Amino acid sequence: MKYIFLAIGLLSLSLGCIGIVIPVLPTTPFLLLSLFCFTKSSPKFEAWFINSNIYKKYLDDFVKNKRLPMKRKIILVCFATFMMMFPLIILDSIIVKIIIVMLLIYLYYYFFIVIKS
Repeated sequence: MKYIFLAIGLLSLSLGCIGIVIPVLPTTPFLLLSLFCFTKSSPKFEAWFINSNIYKKYLDDFVKNKRLPMKRKIILVCFATFMMMFPLIILDSIIVKIIIVMLLIYLYYYFFIVIKS
């Protein structure tokens, strides 16, 4: 199980690093997933990641203070909204559409009310 978490952590770290360069990919969620997976897989990888410049620049303030810069919040929310619009438009099920709208409302609430800027 540790190797699975390690593999997922390395994959999400790679996607997070790509997201730094390509603004379409959200960096912060992938790096948070990396931190979670490294914590579950190996203390060495966790320590390495926490001491890296990527962690310090993108996650340190969020992990310690539950804060994200407004620009990063807007990018994350826009990306998530964009991705949720596909099933909202394509699917015919009203129940699925209601669930997606509820998720979007919660997403906006969480990012703009719960997480501080």
